[in-house]
Amino acid sequence: MALSEPVHAESAVTLTPRSATDDDWSKMLRLDATSFGHVVDPASLAAWRSMIPAGGALVVEDGGDVVGQALYLDMEMTVPGGGRLPVAGISWVAVAPTHRRRGLLRAMLTELHDRIAVAGYPVAALTASEGGIYGRFGYGPATVQQGWSVDRRRVQFRPDAPDPGGVRIVAPAEHLEDFAERYDRWRANTPGGLARPRALWDDLMADRDGERGGGSPLFAFLHPDGYLLYRAHGEHAKYVRVVEKVAVTADADIALWRTLCGMDLMERIEIETHPGDPLPYLLTDARPVRTTASGDELWVRLNDIPTALQARSYGADLEVVLGVTDAFRGDVDRFVLRVEGGRAYCARTDAAAEVGLDVDVLGALYLGAHRASSFAAANRLRCNDSEIIGRLDAAFASEVSAELGFPF
Repeated sequence: MALSEPVHAESAVTLTPRSATDDDWSKMLRLDATSFGHVVDPASLAAWRSMIPAGGALVVEDGGDVVGQALYLDMEMTVPGGGRLPVAGISWVAVAPTHRRRGLLRAMLTELHDRIAVAGYPVAALTASEGGIYGRFGYGPATVQQGWSVDRRRVQFRPDAPDPGGVRIVAPAEHLEDFAERYDRWRANTPGGLARPRALWDDLMADRDGERGGGSPLFAFLHPDGYLLYRAHGEHAKYVRVVEKVAVTADADIALWRTLCGMDLMERIEIETHPGDPLPYLLTDARPVRTTASGDELWVRLNDIPTALQARSYGADLEVVLGVTDAFRGDVDRFVLRVEGGRAYCARTDAAAEVGLDVDVLGALYLGAHRASSFAAANRLRCNDSEIIGRLDAAFASEVSAELGFPF
């Protein structure tokens, strides 16, 4: 996650980012707690630190205090069609409230992306605590997250809705391997799915009091093709808050929803999910499923455009020359993108651009959650040929809804 401030033209950078050392981490924890209002458990910090490559964490120091920090995690992300790419996962970005408007954010991200480029990551990604910051650094929101509040008492499944069964009630700590196996199958086919190392599984299953948000310890449902982790909240009017729902198949998704909606003493279910979640279509009346929030989740930046575009599959044939502007890195480039039979060839070209867009728009299109025509309507994708825009829509669409594997 990331937090920072607007950078003003009159700001001058007087402090220089450097690599973090072991001695910096206690101060980094303090800055993180100040910025986000949450104290990270030392065991949890160790799990995340195991994913930071050498030279992957930066700090800015002033008078012995850490006043800025940013890092990247070594990650792997699934793209449409099941391809997998190494990803630099930007995290722990913070600037002290005592040091705003000095250009620290830009200085740190410039240095961090120089290191990411040297390391050869074709894609970088992040989850943003504030939505107005990262577009200017070339990141586009590549998944859509919806918050639902489901009035469980009013839920009635359609008579013709499937009832696959197969769900068991299990103790979470005893089934880590089962969860990991199902998660790996799910993320193998889900754009935005992230490889989850064992250290992060152990961190999740530790189920510390400070991570419960006032709720119960973790409860779990297990299906041969999925699982669901949740907490119970409240006293007299109890409700369920879903921590994680993973379904490899449609039957698993339906079976988990039926089990969750069968918890008679719970008044409602709160969940963060994606627009393709099937629950509303299974009900005689979809109104008990109320959307309480809708927004971004995973933000993506394409550092190596040919490698990234060739890694994913496509829904329709296409041949187009893209003119891509990356103001953050000072690049303006043209690329021919040729798609045939679902696979792409992409390379730099001297041909005239048929479509103009900024690299953040390309990142937003990358996992298939957004349409080129929507950006064209907002003049963020510029093209004089409506047929080309239509072909872009068809090509970049994904049959599987993009989802963030887990927050980082």
